[in-house]
Amino acid sequence: MPSQHDRERGSPLAQKLLIFSDIHLLGDGGRIIGLDPAARFREGLSHALAHHADADHLVLLGDLTHHGRSVQYRELQELLSPASMPVTHLLGNHDNRANFIRHFPQAPVTSAGHVQAMLDLGDSCLITLDTTDPDVEPKHAGRLCRARLDWLDQALTWAGGKPVALAMHHPPLVTGLTGMDRIALQNPDALYDRLAAYTAPVHLLCGHVHRTISGTARGVGFTIFKSPCHQHPMSLGVEGSSQSVDEPGAYGIVLASAAGFVVYSEDFAIAASAATRHDLGSK
Repeated sequence: MPSQHDRERGSPLAQKLLIFSDIHLLGDGGRIIGLDPAARFREGLSHALAHHADADHLVLLGDLTHHGRSVQYRELQELLSPASMPVTHLLGNHDNRANFIRHFPQAPVTSAGHVQAMLDLGDSCLITLDTTDPDVEPKHAGRLCRARLDWLDQALTWAGGKPVALAMHHPPLVTGLTGMDRIALQNPDALYDRLAAYTAPVHLLCGHVHRTISGTARGVGFTIFKSPCHQHPMSLGVEGSSQSVDEPGAYGIVLASAAGFVVYSEDFAIAASAATRHDLGSK
């Protein structure tokens, strides 16, 4: 019988997830700070599929589009066509729920109309939670309504004590990037109250901020992922959420097992240009 050490080493028992967040497709060849979101996502997804063909699932953490227009979701359909593994989508503050559901009718939608899912990963679980609310203040922030919190209660019961990766667009925590913190999840206490009652490990997978950030919040581990396109500058304590810089795009890799979760961030443009050197001695 494989040992726990075998699982943690990345044996076939570990499920591999590819994570992309904040794609911001424009659908018309437009650019954001001079960058083409479609070209950047195509490059990142191509790199991920070439180097992680054994991935079990592709997870998109929201802001799939920049304006939520139908043409932008059609572009996403086209760009995802090379991916042979299952894809699970989340919505972000730049998405439009009705247009997304129209173009992705296979996506899991609750009776209340929220795009969220429970996925069995074998020894662990992935729960995706819809934090997008077009009526929340301030604009572009996130919120969990009663229906979503009740659904999360059911999802955690369904998880049955396995480690849970909880994916959501808006982080429920303070990062120190003041402008982005103002448009984070607006009712994080309601989330943490539920997570506190769950006895197995929970790791949050979030987008929205366009930077790679990791740590713990109220005893819960979290990872925030970069965009494949444009990034938020390293501007701690600075107001404003519309700042963007041309830093390397990235995607995430999550190894999920009974031991919990190992999370990587891959700057694909850097990785594609870096030569691999073998047997240069011990690191």
